[in-house]
Amino acid sequence: MTSTLIFLLGLTGVFLLLIGLGIFWAIKSGQFEDMEGPSQRILMDDDDPLLPRRVVDADALKKAP
Repeated sequence: MTSTLIFLLGLTGVFLLLIGLGIFWAIKSGQFEDMEGPSQRILMDDDDPLLPRRVVDADALKKAP
């Protein structure tokens, strides 16, 4: 009984350490820098003339298999 409890407490400590390291890595690598950007980009219009566009060549479309 006590050996199982000690094992589970040790396993909990290892998981807490991994979670803490993961959180600190995410903060240090800039994962939380721009939280509003993606939510605002999805609302932008695609037909805005100031946005760069990809021009598709009609001849390239005909040659595609």
